[in-house]
Amino acid sequence: MNVPAFNEMTAERPALEDISATINALRGQLEKASSPDDEIKILRSWEDQRRKLRTWSSLVGLKFNQDTRNEDARKDRDYRDQISPKLIQLDNDMKARFLQSPNRTAFEQNFGPQAFALWNCDEKAYSPEIETEQVKISKLSSEYTELLSDAEFEFRGEKLNLPGLAKYAMADDRDTRREAWQLRWEWFANNSENLDRIFHELTQLRQQSARKLGFKNYIELGYLRMHRVDYGIEDVKALRQQIIDEVVPLCSELIKQQGTELGVDKVMAWDESIHDAKGSPRPHGDHDWMVERAKEMFDDVGHGLGEFFRLMCDRQLIDLKTRDGKAGGGFCTSFPTYGVPFVFANFNGTDHDARVFTHEMGHAFQNYSSRNQKLVDYQWPTFESAEIHSMSLEFITWPWMEKFFEDDADRFRRSHL
Repeated sequence: MNVPAFNEMTAERPALEDISATINALRGQLEKASSPDDEIKILRSWEDQRRKLRTWSSLVGLKFNQDTRNEDARKDRDYRDQISPKLIQLDNDMKARFLQSPNRTAFEQNFGPQAFALWNCDEKAYSPEIETEQVKISKLSSEYTELLSDAEFEFRGEKLNLPGLAKYAMADDRDTRREAWQLRWEWFANNSENLDRIFHELTQLRQQSARKLGFKNYIELGYLRMHRVDYGIEDVKALRQQIIDEVVPLCSELIKQQGTELGVDKVMAWDESIHDAKGSPRPHGDHDWMVERAKEMFDDVGHGLGEFFRLMCDRQLIDLKTRDGKAGGGFCTSFPTYGVPFVFANFNGTDHDARVFTHEMGHAFQNYSSRNQKLVDYQWPTFESAEIHSMSLEFITWPWMEKFFEDDADRFRRSHL
């Protein structure tokens, strides 16, 4: 497939009545289907529509995160949030038909059983009676993103957003770190009324949704939405206890060692990212410098990563610079109809840049490697597996950290670990 540049990518805005008509037509075809092969052809037609809708939804979400102040992006996001519950229900209608089909064995032989396990979760996790709650939840989530992206700080003569302030919270000088840390949390305190309201309303709406669907609480519903098909609440409870018993004591000992290295009596919150007296290791160049060295690194790593990263750069499928109005954090999304992912991050000149970048590239390469899967459900793993690829690439690239940190590479690796 010839992949266009990101600014040339388009996805038709779906009209709900058109999607509904298409689904109804496919359901009618299913009722008349006389063989498993006929039903598989119908499934593939439905799959084409799903890919188009996911591409549109991803583009809308990404463009809003790139500039939360853009009015057109907000309108597109609002439209998506408004119709998404109905699209979910239409999607679930088709999933239910295939789940209940007498030809399900043939489907599983063709597409594998995992999709049906995922669809079973989806069908249980939604009903039209929670549509109102879902629309409100989407609006509150968007409000939270806007609120944080609008945060502005004056720090030592510089105008900064939250990701920009974070570099000073990792400064070598302890007083600078403390000052930046306190300024950050003053903003959260000053905005606590809105933040607490959003959190409270989200919690209430999620609980309401769960109870309407017949669950005791949102935890049970949340597990379905995360597609936890092969382990449950008791497994997580056991893991949580292992963290308490094994990991917390180890971390406590490491923090004591960190205090000794830093020469402080007590490691404070603003000290946590600093692991030795030299301060935080930083990349020895800016955004463009790092991207060029990343090309060299991925060429050396091999296995197609070099060609893939150059495709990402050439097609403008990375957005790494922080700027006003841009949402914070980092993530990877994808456009199924084009067969490519997109990496979003906020470089701020700290060692965090190398971590987030390699992490999200791990997600991106996994998705790109899965672009030819028969079902869009298989292009991303479930939450249990997704971090395997991202965390693995963080550590696979360790031998090349000299390209970014030069003589500080060992200090970066220690801090990273």
